[in-house]
Amino acid sequence: MCKTINLNLVSENDVNLLQYCWKHRLTADENRQTMDSREVQVIDPGLHNQNSGAPDFFNAKVKIDGTLWVGNVVVTDKASDWYVKGMDKKKGYDNVVLVVTGTADTEIVTSQGQRVEVMQMEVPQGVVERYKVLTGDEGQTLCHRYASENCSSLTIRAWQSALQTERMEWQMSEVERRVRECGSWDAAYFVTVARTFGMGVNGDLMERWAKSVSLQILDNHADDLFQLEAVFLGQAGLLDLEIIPEKFQHDAMMEGYFAKLRNEYLYLSHKYSLLPVDGRLWKPMGSGRMASLPVALSWLANIFYQRKTSLQTMLGCKSVKEIHDLLRVSATPYWQMHNQFGQIIKKSERELTDERLNLIVINAIVPTLFAYGRAKQREDYCDRAFDFIEQCKTEKNDITKYWEQLGVKSTTAGDSQALIQLQREYCNKHQCLRCRFGYEFLKK
Repeated sequence: MCKTINLNLVSENDVNLLQYCWKHRLTADENRQTMDSREVQVIDPGLHNQNSGAPDFFNAKVKIDGTLWVGNVVVTDKASDWYVKGMDKKKGYDNVVLVVTGTADTEIVTSQGQRVEVMQMEVPQGVVERYKVLTGDEGQTLCHRYASENCSSLTIRAWQSALQTERMEWQMSEVERRVRECGSWDAAYFVTVARTFGMGVNGDLMERWAKSVSLQILDNHADDLFQLEAVFLGQAGLLDLEIIPEKFQHDAMMEGYFAKLRNEYLYLSHKYSLLPVDGRLWKPMGSGRMASLPVALSWLANIFYQRKTSLQTMLGCKSVKEIHDLLRVSATPYWQMHNQFGQIIKKSERELTDERLNLIVINAIVPTLFAYGRAKQREDYCDRAFDFIEQCKTEKNDITKYWEQLGVKSTTAGDSQALIQLQREYCNKHQCLRCRFGYEFLKK
């Protein structure tokens, strides 16, 4: 006979684990009985409800002493929680057919005075012990290794597919938020593209920067690349001499380009009442990302100057190659010879690479195309968004390298996006009970 343990004695999070075990049937098969010794057979645990203020599981099917009951189920730490949380006074709980609890410490009645069966549920000790391991310091490493070594390729691919869809939905919701905040799809698209140049570490600040000046103002100067660059760098707070490293300040002033940009920005900022972001807030990009923040803003200024940030133009592209051809630009002349003001380097065209363009496609083009397709009921745009992400090569980052070492390889950007979603929304947030790999580890 399998050893069991009362979940009420496990941890402060035992209610979540109790609900998880009910949902996935990770319970001991023996002694499923109500408080008055009636045999309970679970036909269907029901649909898990994540919202508070309602029964935990909808449309469950259970047999109690051979009689089939169809209704809702409450899973709670103690049966007495029914009264503590006022469920006995809420009509929404009148159709509960069973209360599953870690501790059956009282009988239960509904607001109509009807008695509800109570079943104390015990879980195999092994599940509890594995859950403790999973939530420990080495739990994720053990779980990942177990998944890569024991899960079938079909299980891994199915989970990756679901994760990819989740990430697409999240990115789409972010685009929709920007549309509401910016007031137009064109402005939201520009902000979304601009955010990708923050390379993660500066993503939020880059979005704030992109929202700090209206498209109407930029359109007024769209035929003057120098003025655009002055506004872009000035709004980023980079035309403050104190932002430049001290060892480059003298050369920056002697060259004259910094002073020329600064004077132009002071004029335009006064004309339009512009308020820049604090240049001290930017984090270092780091080697291997992009040359520098000023170079990134130079690219953006050139993209805007060449009228390549138009949403309608993007919607006309039918392939990733067309997107690459559209967005491929070089840095402006000064930044082909500098990393930052006063720091001279060997001259280079500083053209956006395929890898950098792929990141724009993955993180800006695809979610905008998908969100716009949903909003305008254009399934062809939604389908194209998924086609684009499958056309892009997998991203090379710490997450994909880690999983590749475990034998889980990514062949397309869809695969790498799935692993990013897994790491950020499940592993980093310790959402093991929502993860399919966590499930495989718990039930082994």
